[in-house]
Amino acid sequence: NINSFRDNSPERAQKTRLGQFQLCFHSAINKTDKNFFVKVYDYLKTVPKGKVVTYGQIARAIGSPRSSRAVGYALHANPDPENIPCYKVVNRDGKLSSAFVFGGINIQKFLLNRDGIEVSDDYTVDLEKYLFRD
Repeated sequence: NINSFRDNSPERAQKTRLGQFQLCFHSAINKTDKNFFVKVYDYLKTVPKGKVVTYGQIARAIGSPRSSRAVGYALHANPDPENIPCYKVVNRDGKLSSAFVFGGINIQKFLLNRDGIEVSDDYTVDLEKYLFRD
């Protein structure tokens, strides 16, 4: 049976996403920097409860200022959503992600509200009030 050879495991999906990332964003990231995803995840772990960050802010903080899209891709490949709070990432205008990978925009809103972050009816966060300033 051909299906017995298919590997649909989360580990395989993770490797596939990483491979796609490397193909799509190789020019934005230093090819010798194998720890880009790890840097994104480590930075996110420093964001305190009640604060959000932007994709660009993460990219600048980890030394890859032109890699905002790559940060988004790293978030989609998050291996540990319980401990890596990707729901705290919004765009430069404070808008939540319509493609929030772990359940959609309403789940992201719920998680932010749970952290004490107000989200408006148009799914934006007041960056003046909630942006993490490191």
